[in-house]
Amino acid sequence: MKIDILTLFPEMFEGVFNYSIIKRAQEKGLAEIKIHNLRNWAIDKRGTVDDRPYGGGPGMILMIEPIYKALKYLKAIPHYDTKNAPAKMTPKIGKQKIILLSPSGKLFNQKKAQELSKMKRIILVCGHYEGVDERVAEYLVDEEISIGDYILTGGELPAMVLVDAIVRLIPNVLEKPEAIKSESFSPLLEYPQYTRPENFKGLKVPEILLSGNHQKIAQWREKMALEKTKKRRPELLKNFK
Repeated sequence: MKIDILTLFPEMFEGVFNYSIIKRAQEKGLAEIKIHNLRNWAIDKRGTVDDRPYGGGPGMILMIEPIYKALKYLKAIPHYDTKNAPAKMTPKIGKQKIILLSPSGKLFNQKKAQELSKMKRIILVCGHYEGVDERVAEYLVDEEISIGDYILTGGELPAMVLVDAIVRLIPNVLEKPEAIKSESFSPLLEYPQYTRPENFKGLKVPEILLSGNHQKIAQWREKMALEKTKKRRPELLKNFK
């Protein structure tokens, strides 16, 4: 999978993807991650990529032109005569997704991570300042994604979250892919887990886990996962059958 990230702050990504599973995925040739400075496609020599919003209001808005030029350079969108622009400038490529990280987007979850892990290419556009020209969302990207109902300074941290969640789901990235089946949100929260010591200051590991009876342990884990989900994230149960 190829992942391109468009950002105003490429330095924020320095070293982020050089550890653990993401690093191994790149070393195996299963993921290729490239960071692109949006100012490379600025409208002038000063590196301008933003301007004040029409109609007034606080802050600055990212302009459509630098993002359009960047996506065209990355061959993510074809060249269009914008005087006769179609309803959507992004071409229908089945294995490509152009995503704008935005608080207005649909909430990111494990199901979306699994869907995106099947793509051959993902391009993440990091929003910043007071927002992005709405024409970017309408014409240049396939969808908008948010990682939560709160406001961040920009889309850089959300981009990191998406990459981490998606790359680990790519086939052959994990050494034990069967572990994915039991992870949180697939579809319940993960069952409680314990390790040594067996007894820490009177806090003991549940006896069932020491029994060696794998069938009963599996039943206990399923029960505890359900109870944990009911207690902490009951809204997830609507997807559980």
